[in-house]
Amino acid sequence: MALTHVAISPLAPERFRELLGARYADVEAGIALASELFAGRVVWHVNSTARGGGVVELLQSLLAYARGAQVDTRWVVIEGNEGFFRITKRIHNNLHGFAGDGGGLADEERRTYDSTLAANADELSALLRAGDIVFLHDPQTAGLIEPVRASGAIVVWRCHVGLDLPNELARRAWGFLRSYVEPAAAYVFSRREFVWEGLDQERTWIIAPSIDAFSPKNQPLDPPAVEAILGVAELGPRSSDPPTFTRQDGTPGRVDRAARLFQDTEIEPATRLITQVSRWDRLKDPTGLLRCFAEHLADLDAHLLLAGPSVESVVDDPEGGEVLAEVRQLRSSLPRLLRARVHLAALPMDDVEENAAIVNAIQRRSQIVVQKSIAEGFGLTVAEAMWKARPVVGSRRGGIQDQIVDGTSGVLVDDPLDLTAFGQALRALLLDLALAKRIGTGARERVRERFLGARSLLDYLALLERLLQV
Repeated sequence: MALTHVAISPLAPERFRELLGARYADVEAGIALASELFAGRVVWHVNSTARGGGVVELLQSLLAYARGAQVDTRWVVIEGNEGFFRITKRIHNNLHGFAGDGGGLADEERRTYDSTLAANADELSALLRAGDIVFLHDPQTAGLIEPVRASGAIVVWRCHVGLDLPNELARRAWGFLRSYVEPAAAYVFSRREFVWEGLDQERTWIIAPSIDAFSPKNQPLDPPAVEAILGVAELGPRSSDPPTFTRQDGTPGRVDRAARLFQDTEIEPATRLITQVSRWDRLKDPTGLLRCFAEHLADLDAHLLLAGPSVESVVDDPEGGEVLAEVRQLRSSLPRLLRARVHLAALPMDDVEENAAIVNAIQRRSQIVVQKSIAEGFGLTVAEAMWKARPVVGSRRGGIQDQIVDGTSGVLVDDPLDLTAFGQALRALLLDLALAKRIGTGARERVRERFLGARSLLDYLALLERLLQV
């Protein structure tokens, strides 16, 4: 079988009632409308992996709440080979304006792309019924649009990546994908600036991503639980407290696996910690952040943690191992005393909820969280850290600038390659605790107002209501 079916456990939207207050009435109205619109229909979501990255986290949360609202929602993952994923990673990089591996997007790449998706298309089409709704996510699935349409389903293509000011590389990727994408009933982008030139504006929707405040990654963790989880992950000293969290379905969870670490010493409880959590991706610029720390923060009593997923577990990102190797090499070149203050962690992905709990503990343990992206689709790690009332220093790129109000709910740096500017922003927060606390408080309120999952569900419901009325 080409497709992998991902289990979805329902979550009750009722849990948002206390968090949203009077605004929960909109959620109740949406649930009533959904029961009418989707009666007898299945809402499918198709992407290229069930592990790692912001798209997966979005699907894990939103689909569970859709199930909890009695919508028949299903999630399938396509199968691909190394050649296919190297091409789609190239497209991903091009959509961000970067050359990536420098390879082409010509006839040979198109043949590989088409042939890989053919078996996926046949298997998926056999499962569909006329009137079903299919969300196809990102470049990996664009080639499924036409065969899915032929089954009588309604197709929405959801693009999670883009570029504020498109260049010729981005347009090259558009040229490769356009013939696949245009037949979709609707196109959804995270930002207006990401919308491709020439796409039908009547079929284009803007829906910002969101986080789940109750997920293992964002739920409250008290300080003893944070210390215990980091101890098991071997990022801090062992604790006698249980390293526990609550799973998405409400059952108890426990962290049992250690991270793969590259560090000279563990992180002591009193250490001030600057952290970036992201895929091992050149567009996240972990080497740039490491250089910034070495060149501009070496005199301060602080440590740097760069954390990302285990590179073996993210099958649709073949460059992850190369990037981690580059970061390790740079770290090893630092003077001994400075190197001891830099920690690299490849986090276990065997249990995605355990991984999420480790990330939660890391962010809560950190004094400052960074997202030094050269290019960014949206950057959910920003909202996640903001929800934990942590000051975030981020590049003024993509959706990061939609989340952060500079100086109020975070700090934006105009040029992501300006190491001096990043260093100055980080120094200011490390040296002024009152400023850091004020920005952290503003960050949490910003997420409460704009970036919680209930809002995304209502946005998607509005889109589907429009499509089903045509």
